Amino acid sequence: MSEIKKRLSSILESPTHNTEAKLQKICQLLDQEISYFNWTGFYFKNGDKEELILGPYVGAETDHTVIPFGKGICGQVAVSNETFVVPDVHEQDNYLSCSIDTKAEIVVPIIKNGENIGQIDIDSHTLDPFTAEDREMLEWLCDEIAKII
Repeated sequence: MSEIKKRLSSILESPTHNTEAKLQKICQLLDQEISYFNWTGFYFKNGDKEELILGPYVGAETDHTVIPFGKGICGQVAVSNETFVVPDVHEQDNYLSCSIDTKAEIVVPIIKNGENIGQIDIDSHTLDPFTAEDREMLEWLCDEIAKII
């Protein structure tokens, strides 16, 4: 297991932090340890509404505190239940711009008991930075997060 995965596991298993604090610490760790993760945050399904609400995050403030299902990359993942990697956001028609500096994005769903309850969203100021290892690690992380929510 990679060093980052070990540190993420330690956060997830911490008995001294509530879920929100754990998610914030996860954002901070990823932001600090992976140079091309320039905005890292969580969105969660808003009850029975077909929209996502912003959860803990690290990075520049965003106007996108509520995202309707189907809108933008996050909204598409809320519908598809599939990881979405965007190497170049300027080539995506259905992209919600959070920052003029964002060049790439990866969104990974959090699935609990077969239901998409949220997602991790990561923006990068670098074109096409996300590796297969990043995707695998983030999918593992979202599986682990589903166990504590």
